[in-house]
Amino acid sequence: MNGDILRSRWRSRSGSSGASHPPNPSSGKWWAMLGVGLGILMFTIDTSIVNIALPTLVQVFHTSFATIQWVVLSYLLVVTALVLGAARLGDMFGKKQLYLGGLVLFTFSSLLCGLAPGDYWLIGFRALQGLGAVMISALGAAIVTEVFPSSERGRALGIIGALVSLGIALGPTVGGLLIVLSDWRSIFFVNVPIGVFASFVVIRSVPTGQSNLTKQKYDGLGALIMTVTLVCFALGMTNGQNHGFGSSTTIALLLVSILGLMGFLWVETRLKQPMLDLLLFRNLRFSLSLFSGLLVSIVITGVIFIIPFFLELVLHYSTQQVGLLLAVSPVLGGIVAPLSGNMSDKFGTRIISLIGLLLMTVGCLAVSTFNAQLTELGYIMRVAPFGIGLGMFQSPNNSAILGEVPPERLGIASGLLSLSRTLGQTIGLSLMGALFAVLTLSSSSAADVTTAPVEALVFGVQGTFRIAAVVLFIAALLVAFLWRMGRREQKT
Repeated sequence: MNGDILRSRWRSRSGSSGASHPPNPSSGKWWAMLGVGLGILMFTIDTSIVNIALPTLVQVFHTSFATIQWVVLSYLLVVTALVLGAARLGDMFGKKQLYLGGLVLFTFSSLLCGLAPGDYWLIGFRALQGLGAVMISALGAAIVTEVFPSSERGRALGIIGALVSLGIALGPTVGGLLIVLSDWRSIFFVNVPIGVFASFVVIRSVPTGQSNLTKQKYDGLGALIMTVTLVCFALGMTNGQNHGFGSSTTIALLLVSILGLMGFLWVETRLKQPMLDLLLFRNLRFSLSLFSGLLVSIVITGVIFIIPFFLELVLHYSTQQVGLLLAVSPVLGGIVAPLSGNMSDKFGTRIISLIGLLLMTVGCLAVSTFNAQLTELGYIMRVAPFGIGLGMFQSPNNSAILGEVPPERLGIASGLLSLSRTLGQTIGLSLMGALFAVLTLSSSSAADVTTAPVEALVFGVQGTFRIAAVVLFIAALLVAFLWRMGRREQKT
């Protein structure tokens, strides 16, 4: 179906004319980018900065590793479960107000996390921090899309993509440095001055925009069903990773998530103003671009999870060396992302995304040649195509997704974009980790990956990344199809 027809139908259902707030003057839009970008950077860093502190927290609070994992899990569960609801509220009440509220809550809860007197207090404050983070995650890209004109959308989202890559790279490195220089509380306290400054910039620079409160109703039932569904799915994948996907608890949680999804779709098709307008997915460009992003997120998470095992157990690198080498790929992606955004504005989003996916595929095939004689230079040369390709793919693909929806649906589209990343992380961590473990243990008699011989670990890494290359190539075929479809429409 033609995108213009879909936009017209969306507007008729929402009762909105589709008018959006005019872009800021040149200086104002860049100040808005600064305020939104700082929030996104803090949110991205905090998804990984705590991981490096977990062993320290076990000792400080005299607790178990299973308990302290909830410091990470409580944050991610809240972000995953509530992102669509937050995005829908942004379309109704105004994105600036909710984003600012999320930023203030994130900053205040960071202070509480740093003051936490015990492990359960910290888990609770992290969940509160996730509630603030979900507003940042769901609405940041939508605000940037509104503030910048369509001719600069790729460039603007390229900067956001660079900040996301930078946050991924900085999380473990900054966390380790802060713990060495101070203590674990500093990884939360550092957010406070940054959050206060970012909040002030957002208040002064981001336009208020229009709300549709009198024209739209909030789908409370749909939001409840989706929240339960996503929580059960995330818990099921986590439990499957720890206790096996054949355990009764894992099966029950995943079954509830499947039934919840079916129930959610049934409810949404019968409401005049659903939380998630399913007409969005009748736009083939939107759906396939979103699915491609999901596949890429699955592979990215697998890369981050598996490569440290190889560097530590096969090459016997120190934790500091591993942290620096892991930063190579996201740093390259962060450098390339703004450039790819500019190129997508000039040459189109599809062709740049396609080139990025092909580079990522080549990178995975290069990583699949890792062996026990690998040098640091050899590592950098192999992961470089993956990082560069990631930087080329993300920004144009995000721009393509957000460019397919009318202004009054930007919030929910941005929320779906964020949800595809978090679901990709949840699926990728479990499935890629399980695949690596199966391949590694199938070629040895070891009972655990950490005790497997070097040859088995090399075999596991090589096989896993060959399969990851196939996944990325499938995503490349989807984007190539969209590119060809766009070229045919331009000719007619």
